[in-house]
Amino acid sequence: MQHAHNPVNWYAWGEKPFTIAKEKNLPLLVSIGYATCHWCHVMERESFEDPDLAKLLNEHFVSIKIDREERPDIDSIYMQAVQAMGQQGGWPLNVFVTPEGLPFYSGTYFPPERRFNLPSFGDVLIF
Repeated sequence: MQHAHNPVNWYAWGEKPFTIAKEKNLPLLVSIGYATCHWCHVMERESFEDPDLAKLLNEHFVSIKIDREERPDIDSIYMQAVQAMGQQGGWPLNVFVTPEGLPFYSGTYFPPERRFNLPSFGDVLIF
């Protein structure tokens, strides 16, 4: 997995992360991107490699990393959900979902600090 060196405990798409989320009563972060996505790499460097943000993710979420080129079906489902919630889609696509897989919050790139009229990724995680 490309993000294996991140301090975030990433899971691949499958039953396991949803089972863990149900057992621990935690929401999931489904982060969808692709290898040549500029903002995916920026967010990886700025947020997913940050030890403090990784700790927040690991303690309060079950995190799933998806390559949209490997799983276009999952990308399509969550992209449609994001657009149905009135948001503009794009990549990275970060969708917060219930243990049943239902989205309740989403966004694309979240900066490490508030800018571009966007909340910081840390603000999103503690909201």
